Amino acid sequence: MERKRIAIVGVGLIGGSLAIQLHEKKISSRLIGVESNTDHAQKALELELVDEMMSLDNAIKNADVIILAIPVDKMVSLLPEILNKIDQQIVIDLGSTKEQLIQSVKDHPKRGRFVALHPMWGTEYSGPQAAVKGAFENKAIILCNATESDKDAVEWTKKVFQKIGMRILEMDAAAHDLHAAYVSHISHITSFALANTVLEKEKEDQAIFELASAGFESTVRLAKSNPAMWAPIFMQNRENVLDVLNEHISQLKKFKACLEKENEEYLLELMQGANKIKRIIK
Repeated sequence: MERKRIAIVGVGLIGGSLAIQLHEKKISSRLIGVESNTDHAQKALELELVDEMMSLDNAIKNADVIILAIPVDKMVSLLPEILNKIDQQIVIDLGSTKEQLIQSVKDHPKRGRFVALHPMWGTEYSGPQAAVKGAFENKAIILCNATESDKDAVEWTKKVFQKIGMRILEMDAAAHDLHAAYVSHISHITSFALANTVLEKEKEDQAIFELASAGFESTVRLAKSNPAMWAPIFMQNRENVLDVLNEHISQLKKFKACLEKENEEYLLELMQGANKIKRIIK
């Protein structure tokens, strides 16, 4: 597999973690970083996540592949601009929502050079210092609307992420956004809400620190996620998030009613139903 010059726009948690694996798997001949945050740019160089930093225009001129790992609202405006400036480079995005982004370039003459991806991995941390070695290995990556991308771009992209160790799943963008709302986005919005609930009711920070159990920490850890990244995701996937949020609120009301009516039998039934998730998640 021919090594390529790869530019990563946004060298944070996702972009930085990918950079580590592109280097380790000898997929890149040169790794170029593009960063609007000067502190992040300096840190990415210090950590040797990329070989050099460039402006976006220079990166486009000097790269064979451009990978976007920035907040999804910025992606919608930036992707068409990048497609305007490329020749035959491959442009890949790693955003958590897909339908609006794909719609933004559906009639672009260079649409075929764009490949839409979503790696199903992340942590609650952000910035270059949060980059993790081996982050994407044995994880799924969703390839959306593959038939709208050029065959050579799709084939190269598949080879890269298979070499990294990811399982590739192909999906329509609308279906992806619906499923992502259920398995990812609701977890984050629930965690943010739970953190606010505890902070509102438990005024003593030290009490939270002393009493917080491992269960609480694992449930609320996503509330430490970067709001600048997650607010645009929720807004872009608003209809699906509202759908799952309404169902989640309905389920919470059932638990609330059990406690109000002292209905222990139905409470047990609800929890036993929830236990079925063990068939899917070990």
